[in-house]
This record gives sequence, C-alpha cells and structure tokens, in this order.
Amino acid sequence: MKTKSGFLLLPALLLTGTLFAQAPGAPTMGPGPGQGPMTDKEVISELKKGGTDQLLKDLSTRGVTFEMDADIEKRLRKAKATDDIIKAVTAAGPKEREAAAKAAAMGSGQIMVSQEETADFKALQSELDPDKAIALADAYTKKYPKSEVLSYVYAFVAGAYAMKNDAGKIVEYGEKSLDLKKDNLMSLLMVCDAIPAPQYITQHGADEEKQLTRAEGYAQAALAAIDALKKLPTESDEDFAKRKAGYVANVHADLGLIHLDRAQEGLMGLDKAELAKAEAEYRLSVTGVERPEPSNYYRLGEACRIEGKLDDALAAFTKASELGQGVVKQYADQQIEAVKKAQATAPAKH
Repeated sequence: MKTKSGFLLLPALLLTGTLFAQAPGAPTMGPGPGQGPMTDKEVISELKKGGTDQLLKDLSTRGVTFEMDADIEKRLRKAKATDDIIKAVTAAGPKEREAAAKAAAMGSGQIMVSQEETADFKALQSELDPDKAIALADAYTKKYPKSEVLSYVYAFVAGAYAMKNDAGKIVEYGEKSLDLKKDNLMSLLMVCDAIPAPQYITQHGADEEKQLTRAEGYAQAALAAIDALKKLPTESDEDFAKRKAGYVANVHADLGLIHLDRAQEGLMGLDKAELAKAEAEYRLSVTGVERPEPSNYYRLGEACRIEGKLDDALAAFTKASELGQGVVKQYADQQIEAVKKAQATAPAKH
C-alpha cells in the first residue's frame, strides 16, 4: 500500500483528546440499599404494635429477608395481618423485590448488580493508568464472566489501549464490546475512530476498502446511537446539546478520514469525489461545536491543500495553529509556511 502523503503526521491525535474525557452511554449502576430488609420477627413485632400504615411503608422501602410460605403466613395471620399486609409482605420478598428493582432500573437506564461488583466496576471506571485498567478489566471478566456490564468493561479496555496508542487493540476490544451491545456508543466512537487511522489501516493494505467500509458502518451506527441518547438527570438542555454535538463532530472527523483514505486508494490518482466528501465531513466536524478539535482543522487544511484550494487550506491550518498546542501547532505552522510558498509560486488567476 502506498504511503498516504501528509497523513502519517498525527496518528496519536486521532486516538486522544476529549473523546475519552466522558464515557458516552456508560451504565448507571443501580442505587445501593439503604436500611436493611426486615426479618419476619420485625414484621410481626410491628404488626402487634398496630402500626399497619408504617409497616406498609417499611415493606415498600426496605423489603423483607424471607419468601412467603404457609408457616410465615400462619404466624402473620395470628398477629392480625390483613390480606393487604399478606400481599405486601409477599411482594417485599427477595425474588419479587429483585425483579421489580431490575424492571425499574432498566426503565431508567440503570443496571442493577451486586454491591461488590458495583465497587469493582467503579474502580475500573476511575482508573487512569492504562496498564492498571487493563489488569483490573482482566480480573473483572474472570470474576464476573456473565456480568451485564461486560460490554462496558471491554470498552474501558479499548479506552486504555487508546491511551497507549495501540489502534489494533482498540479495535479488538471495541468489537468485543459491540458483540455484546451493538449500540454501545463509547465503543462505536473508538472503533470508527481507530480503523481509518494510519497506524491501523497501513497494517491492512490488502483489504483496505473492506476495513474502511466497516469503519463507515460503525460511524453511521454511532450517529444513530447519539441521536438516541437520553439526557442525564443532572444535565441541562444546553449541556446535553453540547455533549451530543461533540460526539457528532468526532464522527464526522472519522468519516472525513475514511474519505481521505479512499481518495488515495485509486491507481489512477486521487479520487476528487472522495476528496470533496472528506472536505465536507471535516467542515461538519468543526461546525456547531463550542471548541472544535484543532486536529480536525488540520485535516480540513490537508484536504483543501490536496484539492488545490490553497486559501481554504491556509485558513484551516491557521485555525489549527490558533487552537492547537504542541505537535498540532507545530505541524500546522509548518503547513502554513508551505501553503504560503505555494501561493507565492502559483500561477496568477485571470
């Protein structure tokens, strides 16, 4: 596969940045228990005190430690339990309570797991060291092989490998995550970002178009998942709109790189139609967001430069330089000088 001129400069930039500052679509773990469930002795004691109304409230909020059977019902009836109390105690049993909690959790986007698993999940979620996160995830999958949150565990592994700039592993674990939950937005964003990146695509030269088509499918799935996002309980309408716009911008940047890769695949030279699509996608990636990624302006500048649109390229590289730091600014400044020289030697327009 031929080298993609100008696009091996920023491999790490496409795998870092604000994408991993939040975990889009990550599960909200169900609330932990408050006061413990009531024993049969506590229920009978409260019945004998005549606190029927309070008992019904306690049964609703605390539940009971036992399942209703003939012996317990007999003892409750002896303590003057009414039919309503018997029904309430039955519904407050562990099995009924667990089923109700899971139904309520699913309805609110939460996932109910044990307190122990919740603690392990939160430890993984908050681990900033990628190697430690990978080790924690490995231990997690062995400890909870049938966990309902394994899709997110694999997504955290993919995120850890993103911090290590290992595109192959990002795709591997991102797809393991998507095998379990096809609309996991966290994984969709990472996979459609990693596949068209130079350090991944250059290793798949024999089936490049197949890989790019796969990445485009993930990008479209990500846009659908973003559209279906629900606002967080503590999130304002404005913040929710900004969050969605940021995700959308990332996907358009990925689509831009997919089209740039395709533009350079042809044996007869650059594909102008694909270049035009790349430019359009990169313009979308810097539109409608409060803080556009400087690397997206850089890629927009590259697309325009290759198309021969030197004025547009200069404007994009200038924005990349203004917004960027470190390597982004360094390369943008180099491109600014190169474009100015190209403008100076270009034939005059009549």
